[in-house]
Amino acid sequence: MRTETRAIGNVLVVRLSGELDLGTAPEFRGRVEEELDARPDVTCMFLVLRDVTFIDSSGLGVILGRYKRLRARGGSLVAVSPSPQVRKVFELSGLATIIPVCETEDEAWARASGV
Repeated sequence: MRTETRAIGNVLVVRLSGELDLGTAPEFRGRVEEELDARPDVTCMFLVLRDVTFIDSSGLGVILGRYKRLRARGGSLVAVSPSPQVRKVFELSGLATIIPVCETEDEAWARASGV
């Protein structure tokens, strides 16, 4: 798994590629937690999932944990461009009813700016 992060104002954009599973979830959690600790002004996270090829319950759990942390700050987490297999897991698990899913980053930015 590869994780790229970039803060833009109060938004943390996280791009994932590869598998998010039991073996890689701790790495993802650590990387995002470092970013959130270093940036207390971040209230929104865009999780770009276009290049994620597999996700299991550990991956869902680590995403839900970051969602809860951001909610505690009064913020939100948005899943962006999930691959078809990730979208299916989000829908089957019910996570898609908790975490908004946007097809594009433009749509996520519009949502974040209240447009």
